[in-house]
Amino acid sequence: MAGKINRHSESVVIRSLRRLKELYWPPGVRDVVGDHGAEEPGFLECLPVEVQFQIMTLLSSVDICRLGATSRYWRALIRDPLLWKFFLLRDMPKWPSIDHVTMPQLEAPEGPVIADNAEQDDYETTESKVDYMAEYLKGCPSCRQKWLPSWPPYHVLTFFMHSLVPSSEPRYIMFGPGMEQLDVSIVTRLMRASDILQMSVTRNSHINGPSVIGSGISYMFNNQHKFNIFTLYSTNKAERERAKLQKQYMSGKLFTLIGSNDSGDPVFRPAPQVQQVCQVVEGVIYVANAEPGNGEGESEGAQIRAVLCSTSKPLLVLSCISREESQAVGTTRMQSNRRTPCVDMAKRLGLPQLPNPWMVQDTVAESLSGLLDGISWLLRSSGVKVFDS
Repeated sequence: MAGKINRHSESVVIRSLRRLKELYWPPGVRDVVGDHGAEEPGFLECLPVEVQFQIMTLLSSVDICRLGATSRYWRALIRDPLLWKFFLLRDMPKWPSIDHVTMPQLEAPEGPVIADNAEQDDYETTESKVDYMAEYLKGCPSCRQKWLPSWPPYHVLTFFMHSLVPSSEPRYIMFGPGMEQLDVSIVTRLMRASDILQMSVTRNSHINGPSVIGSGISYMFNNQHKFNIFTLYSTNKAERERAKLQKQYMSGKLFTLIGSNDSGDPVFRPAPQVQQVCQVVEGVIYVANAEPGNGEGESEGAQIRAVLCSTSKPLLVLSCISREESQAVGTTRMQSNRRTPCVDMAKRLGLPQLPNPWMVQDTVAESLSGLLDGISWLLRSSGVKVFDS
């Protein structure tokens, strides 16, 4: 089915590009003088539109933009909205991260470029107002890094001076079904991966009050920034193991269902101990189960909203699977690498509706790949001046 949609989308894009090419160089006309000036088509311009489209599908988004700077024709061609909607539909499932700033603003970011029952002329008069090129360049991870400003030399010195000043240790809570349902425990891997994050148990990081919620674990990011994580489990280890066998997530001891809102979505209240923790931490880490067939979007999203007691607290969602394909064994080798795309995970959890800053980061529990990128974002969003080494 996906292949059929992809072929349909390609034909729609090619038809749109062909119409644009005919505006520049009508059939049988080689030199055009007018609004476009005395512009003679070169070798690439003379190629069939189908070939031009295939060339662009093999280029990176940055290279496509550079191609648009070579002539007026290519500048107009790469601005075609259907072309960039095609790229969005093709590439969004592969993006390893997305956040509240870079999330594409699309009404229906799935299916074909144009529905089977829609005419292209109607599409151009209604949906062409969406700048799909801008949405793509805003969301594509490689484009984000490409357009980020480089650090001037004086910023390096400023950062060094800041590092000499003692700063408070930011604290975060971490919870979610991805901590309890996966075959590989991301918490255990964190405690044993000293090559990725140095760990030290601190006695002064506990949370005081009517009841004390553990002491947490302190980690060191880039050998420079200390932060503390308090892990919240739904129940004791024996009950978690039983729930894992049944592929369930028991959140009863963390949250209480108190009803539903006007939209029919569930509303949860955190347990008193959890409320106590949420009041003093600087942010939230939610470990989502990104393996296929898992997740309860409405309940998960409602529990996330319940712990975000302040709109300024950042939310990091680790969209987690147990292991990568190359690390899987036996008959599950091909299936274990499939995951819920981070854009779909954001929609599943209702993150675009949150007022808080948020990020979804693809993560693998066994190798902890993607974790450092997420922690870096979380520290920055908490006001920590992070300088990537």
